[in-house]
Amino acid sequence: MAEQSLESDARDELAAERTRLEAQIAGLEPGTGTSPTFDDNFADSGQVAAEQGENKVLAGQLRTELDEVERALAKLDAGTYGACETCAQPISADRLEAMPAARYCIDHA
Repeated sequence: MAEQSLESDARDELAAERTRLEAQIAGLEPGTGTSPTFDDNFADSGQVAAEQGENKVLAGQLRTELDEVERALAKLDAGTYGACETCAQPISADRLEAMPAARYCIDHA
């Protein structure tokens, strides 16, 4: 029963994290209603290019985090959530509580 609660809590937390990450990514990508706008005619085009580059890197990092969350949700659906991807041993409940998308036990992290 405790395992089922852990998985239910993890699913809720992962779903909320997915929503948060998707919103952040949408806010950084060009062409979305919430993305930052850059004036191409701005006098300091170097600064504009730097800011665009920073946004691109940040969006990439957020996409990587989103992929980890999606992988954890898929593992929940497949019934393999909480097992280390290296040794197949259970990942401790404390580790999963702290990092719901954890893929590895502490020995293989």
